Amino acid sequence: MSPKKKKRPVRSAGLLGLGLDNADGHKRITTGEKFAIVGGSEETHGRMTETVIKTFEELKHRGKKLEEVEPKELAEIVHRSTPP
Repeated sequence: MSPKKKKRPVRSAGLLGLGLDNADGHKRITTGEKFAIVGGSEETHGRMTETVIKTFEELKHRGKKLEEVEPKELAEIVHRSTPP
């Protein structure tokens, strides 16, 4: 009898941006393959969207997928991708 092979768990990942500073009544939702951005003022929502786009661009540049990157590295990428 051969030993049972353990299947590696399938890793999945996604980013969620949640803006809480909306005072104009607009419902803003932007989604992509591995992210969702919900709420926020027009400015905040735009900044979150730009951050996510730049984050995925940097991951692509590094040759990594979201599921592969370690949390500490992802935090550094997101921080660097956030517009001033």
